[in-house]
Amino acid sequence: MIGLDTSVVTIALPDIRTGLGLSTGGLAWIQNSYMLAFGGLLLLGGRAGDVFGRRRTFAAGIALFTAASLLGGLAEAGWWLLAARTLQGVAAAVAAPSAMALIAVNFQGQARVRALSVFSAVTGAGAAIGMIVGGALTEAGSWRWVFFVNIPVGVVLLLVAPRVLTETERRPGRFDVGGAVASTLGMSALVYALIRVGEDGWGDTRALAAFAAAAVLLAVFVAVQLRVRQPIMPLWLLTGRDRAASYLAQLLMVAANFGAFFFLTQYLQEILGYGPLRAGAAFLPLVALQFATVRLVPALMPRLGARVLVVAGTTLTTAGLLWLTQLSAGDGYAAGLLGPFLLMGAGAGASIMPLNATILASVEPEHSGAASGIAQTMLWTGGSIGSAVMVTVYGSAVSGEDSVRGMDAAFATGAVFAAGAFLVALLVLRVRR
Repeated sequence: MIGLDTSVVTIALPDIRTGLGLSTGGLAWIQNSYMLAFGGLLLLGGRAGDVFGRRRTFAAGIALFTAASLLGGLAEAGWWLLAARTLQGVAAAVAAPSAMALIAVNFQGQARVRALSVFSAVTGAGAAIGMIVGGALTEAGSWRWVFFVNIPVGVVLLLVAPRVLTETERRPGRFDVGGAVASTLGMSALVYALIRVGEDGWGDTRALAAFAAAAVLLAVFVAVQLRVRQPIMPLWLLTGRDRAASYLAQLLMVAANFGAFFFLTQYLQEILGYGPLRAGAAFLPLVALQFATVRLVPALMPRLGARVLVVAGTTLTTAGLLWLTQLSAGDGYAAGLLGPFLLMGAGAGASIMPLNATILASVEPEHSGAASGIAQTMLWTGGSIGSAVMVTVYGSAVSGEDSVRGMDAAFATGAVFAAGAFLVALLVLRVRR
């Protein structure tokens, strides 16, 4: 539910603009407000799970997310929907770290590997699955149903969680509010700056001021983490070679994929003339191959190890994005998109689960909440930064009415992100079994 939400709404954006009379900039913030709140507060959500108990924190986040979805579906103005999306992001930040940590607590050995494979499949394929679900809901009903659909799912989760999940021990502690505020504002300023550059160029004074503010705020965040007794992000979690490499590779892979999905949606609807449902269904091959690959990973990991799988996955993703740089307005789906979709699906399926497994295997259970919080932060921070950077590149490269030229440049940028993840896995990651 949480992982799908960004892409479910992406497909519905044209209908939302018509229904609420939003500008293009307003539409962008409907998406960015969710990702910024989610990525910026994930570390605080991880600490909340340690302090209050992970099952309790997970349930609280799901309850808030369900309520925010109801508010979003009922929105009658842009500011109303923006507030609901921000609240959804806050709720997702509370629930998501505890979800991953509960897997570490409730499953052991191969059962944990299988559970992580399912979690990774849903997380990794969430963007593509959301395209399909969002397209179906928008075309069959209206854009409001991309929010209302979360309500029954949330209710079921709230009823089932106390019966199947074991509560974790509560660990007394303090909340690093200063660190949370500095990190959230710093990342928000950075993404805002990148979006402004995409719209108004590198000479925009507001963009430059936002870049400066981001640098100061993120420096303050690091300083706070070094001084407080209970930091929201224990910096030692970033020092282990394999763990740090996994975090970085995860951030780069998600940056590549999220930005690509945004522009692929535009290409399908604006260039090929697909409706929301058909555009969403176009992602089915990607989703199917990703799920198939993820199901194979638990059997392959003991024999090949995490490093081989991540290197293979990042190679496939890079190849798929490079293929997309050759798109033209005259290409059809079979010739221009099917091949890249298959490569990207297999690539994400092969890499996401081994990265998550490496992160959790490198820490003791009592630190799994903080470790998984950082992992989820990398995911959503990577998504927001990757999308913003690719939009900036698109704005600089697009020429007149030739939007495909800008998309090709954006896909090339995504390939650079994926190639960076490949180099991290090849040169830094050491774990083999």
